[in-house]
Amino acid sequence: MRGRFEGTLNGIKAVWRRELSAYFATPVAYVFIAIFLLVLGVFTWELSNFFETGAADLGPFFYWHPWLFMLFMPALAMRLWADETNAGTSELLLSLPISLPGVVIGKLLAAWSVAALALALTFPWWISVNILGPADNTAIALSYFMSLIMAGAYLGVGAAMSALTRSSVLAFVTGVVVAFLLTAAGWPLVTGAVSSLLGSGAGDAIAQFSFLTHFETAQRGVLELRGLLFFAGFLTLCLILNTLFVEHRRSGVQ
Repeated sequence: MRGRFEGTLNGIKAVWRRELSAYFATPVAYVFIAIFLLVLGVFTWELSNFFETGAADLGPFFYWHPWLFMLFMPALAMRLWADETNAGTSELLLSLPISLPGVVIGKLLAAWSVAALALALTFPWWISVNILGPADNTAIALSYFMSLIMAGAYLGVGAAMSALTRSSVLAFVTGVVVAFLLTAAGWPLVTGAVSSLLGSGAGDAIAQFSFLTHFETAQRGVLELRGLLFFAGFLTLCLILNTLFVEHRRSGVQ
């Protein structure tokens, strides 16, 4: 049993290394990180008028994470499976001595690693806030943690859509649409409209399925178990769907 478990971990690690090296062997990772930091910087410092507030708070920075992840994470994940099919390397990959779920996890972890690096490169902004004045570093650390978890959930959506279609462009578009629905469900404009039509209970229920709702709780410095369970459950669902989509394609049933 132990040997089988270690073999699975080694297989996941091998796929992770393969995919991560593929990201950095081409300009994909570098361009993604550069554009992500640029856009996030513009939204944080310029559009949010950060320096005009005079507050040592990264709230404006974290506010934009769900909305930017909605676009950037499907873009990062759109080629995970679509490119394998187009390049004709999917069968070679799936012939490795590792289960299909292991391959799915390894690919997702590679994309997640790139996203984690992009987030880590924003740490100097955290230092800058502390220079401006006393900051709530506990809330900031928790927000970073939940932002990374949330990024994995968005990547799960993108990876599943990449496995569903042979076109990376179509995978990106469908990934953004699904991600938008999961984000906007917690937007006050949407929850207010649903509440006015169907009652406050319906609005609250829809909001519980939104990434935005669970991430905003962390921004207030509160770590809720239900938020962690929500993201963990959603990511697990995406991995299962990803596996089923790849298996469906491999079986030749279209």
